[in-house]
Amino acid sequence: MKSVDDTQAQRHRAKMAKRKAVQDAEVAGKTVAEKGLLIVNTGPGKGKTTAAFGLALRMLGYGRRVGVVQFVKGAWHTGEKDAFAAFGDKVVWHTMGEGFTWETQDIKRDIAAAEAAWAKALELLADPRISLVVLDELNIALRYDYLDLDAVVAALKARRPDLHVVVTGRNAKAALIEAADLVTEMGAVKHHFAAGVKAQKGIEF
Repeated sequence: MKSVDDTQAQRHRAKMAKRKAVQDAEVAGKTVAEKGLLIVNTGPGKGKTTAAFGLALRMLGYGRRVGVVQFVKGAWHTGEKDAFAAFGDKVVWHTMGEGFTWETQDIKRDIAAAEAAWAKALELLADPRISLVVLDELNIALRYDYLDLDAVVAALKARRPDLHVVVTGRNAKAALIEAADLVTEMGAVKHHFAAGVKAQKGIEF
């Protein structure tokens, strides 16, 4: 263990006391007790969906119900779907996509799949028993104009006051970012895919 003399300890205590006073004042200044948040996870880095499912797990830990609509990831099996199935009716899960647009190569089919997924999303947004809705890869559908951006943003803004919604996917539209309460852009610093490592069970799916 690194040795710390009395002077260092006193200095540290005084510094942390000042830090605590600043933090306490900042917390005391927050006047909104609770509200449903619109959260957007975007950017080129890995982990957008993973972070959303972390929030879902946290909600489930408090006994709340969660709804999930996957707009793209329908063409392959994922471990998260199996894991959340263990929570029974606490999780309402709809995998609606048919894969990325470069895989389907059929714009009419892609639009139809996106519209069907959005219809399911609207059902979950209207369900008063659900506390969190994850709209996985909705940003992809919006990026390719498969859905009407204004209509989507209007519906998300009109959600009930206590409902949390997480939207994931690269290239979030400016209007969605503007409407959101919390936006996280995940950067790509380094990725194993660039070194030739294939997608792996438990990491990518």
